[in-house]
Amino acid sequence: MRLHLTRLPMVFEVETHPHEDARGGFRRVWCAESFARARIDFAPVQASTSSNIRAHTLRGLHWQADPHGEQKLVRCIAGAIWDVALDLRPDSPSYLSWHAAKLSAENDRALFLPKGVAHGFLTLTPGAVVEYLIDAPHHPEAARGARWNDPAFGIDWPAMPKMLSDRDRDWPDFAQVPVHG
Repeated sequence: MRLHLTRLPMVFEVETHPHEDARGGFRRVWCAESFARARIDFAPVQASTSSNIRAHTLRGLHWQADPHGEQKLVRCIAGAIWDVALDLRPDSPSYLSWHAAKLSAENDRALFLPKGVAHGFLTLTPGAVVEYLIDAPHHPEAARGARWNDPAFGIDWPAMPKMLSDRDRDWPDFAQVPVHG
C-alpha cells in the first residue's frame, strides 16, 4: 500500500498492490501501519457503501460539522467515479481548493479525506458502488453540504450530472453555509 499526498494537506490518494493468481486477487484496502507511517491517525469505526444505478449520478458535496467531523477512506468497488475532495479548513493553505481522482474497481485506488474536507463524486459508469471507511459515528444534525457547481469552488466535473438528489441540487451558495457550526 502506498499513500501519495495530493496538493491538499493530508488528502492522500491510496494505491494498493494486488496479489493475483489463477484464483483471482487479494488486496489490502486499509493498513494501520501504512497510515501511521504517513502520520495519519485513522481508526475506522464504520463502513458504508453507496450504490448508484446510473452513470452521471452526483452525490455531494458533503461533510460533518465540528465537533462531529469525520475522516474517510473512499474506494470505488464496482464501476468508476470521479471523486472530489474540497478543502474547507479555513487555516489550510489550500482552503477552497479541490482535488479529484478517478477511482474505479479496475484501478483499485482510494482517496483519504481528513476532517474539514468535503466530499462528492460523479459516477462515470452505471452500477458504480462506493465503499467508505469512516472513523466516527454519523450524526445527522452535523450534516452539511454545498452545491456541486458553486462558482466559489470552480470544480471541473467531467460531465453534467443527470441524476442528483433535491437536497444536493438545492444547497445554498457556500458563502451562506455554516462550515463549522
